[in-house]
Order: sequence, then structure tokens, then C-alpha cells
Amino acid sequence: MWRALVFIGLLCVAAFGAVWLADRPGTVLITFGGYEIQMSVAVAAIALAGLALALALLWSLVTGLIQLPSRLTFASRARRRSRGYQAVSRGMVAVGAGDTIAARRYANEAERLLGKEPLTLLLKAQAAQVSGNREVAEAAFLQMMDEDETRVLGLRGLFVEARRRGDAASAHQYASEAVRLAPAAAWASDAVLEARCADGDWRGALETVERRTSLGLLDKKTARRHRAVLLTADALERVDRDPDGALRSAQDAVKLAPDLVPAAALAGRLLSRKGDLRRAAKVVETAWRSLPHPDLADVYLNLRPGDSGLDRLKRAETLSRLSGGAPEGRLAVARSALEAREFDRARDALEPLLQDRPSMRVCLLMSDLEQAEHGSTGRGREWLARATRAPRDPAWIADGIVSDHWAPISPVTGRLDAFVWQAPPDVLIAPELTLHDDVTADLDDEVKVLPIVPAEEPAPAPVSEPAPASEPVPAATGAEAVVAGPVKEEAKEETPVPQPEPVVFPATPPDVPKPKEQASARRSVFSVW
Repeated sequence: MWRALVFIGLLCVAAFGAVWLADRPGTVLITFGGYEIQMSVAVAAIALAGLALALALLWSLVTGLIQLPSRLTFASRARRRSRGYQAVSRGMVAVGAGDTIAARRYANEAERLLGKEPLTLLLKAQAAQVSGNREVAEAAFLQMMDEDETRVLGLRGLFVEARRRGDAASAHQYASEAVRLAPAAAWASDAVLEARCADGDWRGALETVERRTSLGLLDKKTARRHRAVLLTADALERVDRDPDGALRSAQDAVKLAPDLVPAAALAGRLLSRKGDLRRAAKVVETAWRSLPHPDLADVYLNLRPGDSGLDRLKRAETLSRLSGGAPEGRLAVARSALEAREFDRARDALEPLLQDRPSMRVCLLMSDLEQAEHGSTGRGREWLARATRAPRDPAWIADGIVSDHWAPISPVTGRLDAFVWQAPPDVLIAPELTLHDDVTADLDDEVKVLPIVPAEEPAPAPVSEPAPASEPVPAATGAEAVVAGPVKEEAKEETPVPQPEPVVFPATPPDVPKPKEQASARRSVFSVW
């Protein structure tokens, strides 16, 4: 729109100038080489404009002829460069698709067309990595180190290759150099943090976390959590040689993350050793409200050494109230009640946990309760059998590794704050089977009265009258065969077919179950196990 208005304005100015010249007649006289040329002013203006146009066309023709070789060279280079970048693009696609042959071909073509361009070196290195040629890949990354714009990229490639061949020292050196050149490189700062955690340099890891937070690589919530984890790791390392320093680190960790169970448990234990029971209880109770954990319960129940079982039971009931009846609170109450010989209170605490499939700890606690209250009975062994098939209780899990103890980093990947408290998957746990009271009672009787006859001197079988033909002789079970001893067969000479000598079983003791009951009990036991 504006261009049209400008054109119309210029056209109006030209028309105004032509009208102005036409209203003012005049002559122009040109004398050159004995010739005189006389014309009007309008004709002279038109001739002057035509001459200027002709000179401009002539100048353009001359300059075009002069610049023709360079333009041809530039067009050839442009085509070559376009083919090179097209080869780079196709090579990257081949690398992503895993086509090693096409990737190497396009990498060689790009290097021939473009030379040592950054993208060419990157394609060459990635094609070598896909092909498994580590030496060519490292050579390409080393070439990237010669240029300032690709030095960090080369360092990352060398870092990856060093990690693949297990050279942790070289990988840490490349990452440190990359952090010095580009502090905002997230991969480099992560690698430095991982290396310092692996070396146990918790203070250096704290500095790395602070630097990452200042650069905006970590949000404030994650940074606080990482600082708390590192302070807890430092406290756990110093707890034996520097208890006061460990307590300070643990308290700082609790301030940053009150729900961090290892920090709260360690702080509570160290404060209880110093006699500050009130602060220790407050720290543990705060963490318990966020995550009921058996480590916290153990610290809370043993804050004051020498307390009676009833005192620990009262503190366990306090934990149960704080957790709102959570399973960990009930388990703490049941364990404390069992130690205090309060069996009814222990059963009341465990009763809600028995409705569904009870966990392994619940089954073991019920077994302890049965043995403590009634002695060694079938019910206690029943709960032991159920414990072998019960769902597993929560544990510390990181990258598929189940551990009984918390650690600041993952033992697999070295990732910071990787352990979480959750229940392991129970896909390999068999369905739970329950033993009935009558079966377990029969099993107890059978186990208690089963006689054992030495194998060296078997007792001779008593001889008696053969049994009537109408009454079949029952087959001997395993226990009766041991009691009766080996059965001897004697062949009679007057008959071609040998007849077995009748076997008379010894009298069954009064407390041994009948053969049929014994066999049924054994089948029930075998069906469970």
C-alpha cells in the first residue's frame, strides 16, 4: 500500500516538472568540434535521461562480465555446500535409524564436501559410535577440541567414551574441564556431582549443588532436598569420629527436609545420647507424621535407656495416635506390647492388619506372639509358613535394588536421592495358604511321638497267625515302615509262586494317630509346603 502511494507521489512530481518546463520555453545550445546542436529544454532533459540510462546499462554489462568467474565459483561452492548439508541431514537420519553403512557413507561424503565443519565432525563421530569404532569416534572428538565453538561438544563426546570404557578418572577430568568452560552445561555439572558423591566428598558435592542452584539448573525445592541428603550422608560418615559435627549436619538436614527419615532418625538418636530427650522426641514426631517408618519407631521407643516395657508401650501408643492408626504405628504397639507381655493389647493392635493379606512382618509378629503366649504350637508354625508366602513389607528401593538401609546415592547409577520407601513388587510370591488347627494339631502329635529305630539292629518282626483272607492288610506308611522294619519274603518250595509271609504291625501307641488320620494329616501338610 505504501509503495503504491510513493509511486503515485513520484509520478505526480514528474508530471508537475514536465508541465513546469513546458510553461517556460527555452533553448539549449551545444557546441562541440565545430558542430552546434540547438534544442528545447524539454528535449534536452529527455536526451539527458536517456543518456544516463544507456550509461547505466553499459556499466552493468561491464561489471557483470568482470564478476562472471567469481559468480560461477560462488554458485559451484553453494551447490557443493548444499550437497554437503544434505549429506549431513541424511547421515543424521541414518544414525538415528541405526543404519551404520549409510551413516558412514554420508559421513564420508559430508567430510569430502564440507571439510572440517562442526556438523561434519559430529556426524563422523556418531557414525563411528553406531558402528562400534571407538577409536575413530575419539579422534573426531579430539578434532572438535581444536576449535573454540566445538570444544565443549568434544569434551562431552570424550566423556561419554571414557564412561563406556570404565575410565572414571578421565571422565571426571573431561566433565570438570567442561564445567570450567561452560558452567551452565547440565551434563557436566551432573557428572561432577556424581563423581564427588561416589568419592564420598560430600562437602564438594554441596558446593556443586549450590553452583547449580545459582545457575538455575535446579529449582529451589529440589536443591533443598539435595542439600539435606548430602548433609545426612556427611553426618552418617562422621557419626563415629565426630558426633558433635554429625549432630550439626543432621540437624541442618532436618531443617531443610523434616520428612527425611534417615536424618530425623540420626538426629533423634544423637540428641538422646546427649540427654536432650525433648528435642529428640520433637524431631522424630515431626518426621513420623510425614512418613511412619520403623527406624523412627525404634529411635522413639528407645529414647531413654533403661525404660520398662510398659513405658515403651506408652510411647508406641503415642506414635500410633500421631500416625492415625497407620500399619507402622500398630506394628510398633504390637511389638512393644509383646515385650511387655501384654498379649491382648498386641492382638488388638494386629487385628486390623489381619483382615486382608497380612505382610511378612505381621505374620512373623503373630508367630512370636503365639509362641510367647502358648509356647511352641502349630499356630506359631502356621504363621511362619504364611510369612514365607506373605507380601513383602516396604523397604528402601533404588533403580530396582532393594536394601534394608538407606543410602544417599543409587548403587547402580550413582543418582543422588534415589532411594524411596515403598513395597517391593510381589509378583513372585506364591498364593498364601492357611493351615487349619486340626491339621497342625495332628502334625504336632505325629512329630512328637514318631519313634526312631536304629538302622544297625532292626527289631525282629513278631510272628503271629496270618490275617483272614476277607480282611485286607493295610499298606504301611512311612512312619510305620520305620517302626516295623524291613519285610522279609520267604518262598515255599511246594508252590511255584512264592507267597509273602504275613506281616504283623506292632501295636500303635495310644498317642499316635491312626494310619488313615496320619496319612490325611501328611497329605494336608504336603499340600501346604
